[in-house]
Amino acid sequence: MSNDNLDNGHNPEVSFEPEDLQARPIITALIGLGLACIAIYFIVLWMYTFLDRYQATHQTGASPLVATQTDTRHITPAQIEGFPQPRLETDERGQLDSIRIKEEETLNSYGWVDESAGVVHIPIQQAMQLLVEQGLPTRPSAAETPAQKNTVPAKKAAQNSGTPATLAKKQ
Repeated sequence: MSNDNLDNGHNPEVSFEPEDLQARPIITALIGLGLACIAIYFIVLWMYTFLDRYQATHQTGASPLVATQTDTRHITPAQIEGFPQPRLETDERGQLDSIRIKEEETLNSYGWVDESAGVVHIPIQQAMQLLVEQGLPTRPSAAETPAQKNTVPAKKAAQNSGTPATLAKKQ
């Protein structure tokens, strides 16, 4: 290619196509979109202001027998007690921790369940140990005769069962 075909840096083989999109319509569309957003903002703002005023003028007054409270955001503890149950929790984590601590104390201590009937609760570890030693009561099957009514404690029943753990102990 020779420099004779170039006219002031212009190549005649490459030219601008008139079908290409111009920048002016894109910029015009973006400006129109921005103006439409601003107009919609002010229309919605006016509409909410109008509806607030409409509601304030058409709202019925409270009965003179009802004592109204001006600021409902600040509530005293006496007012909280007036709310029906269940109330909203104010300190969820603290309340849950106190419940768990109380349960742990109950599980790991001695105490009366019903003192008049002589019913007590014992620590859970001791209760599990007693259960292993004494076993659970069993109900006789329908095929057993009265002579076969001997109840087998849980420990002996587990040893007599054919589980892999008990088979390994027997060998």
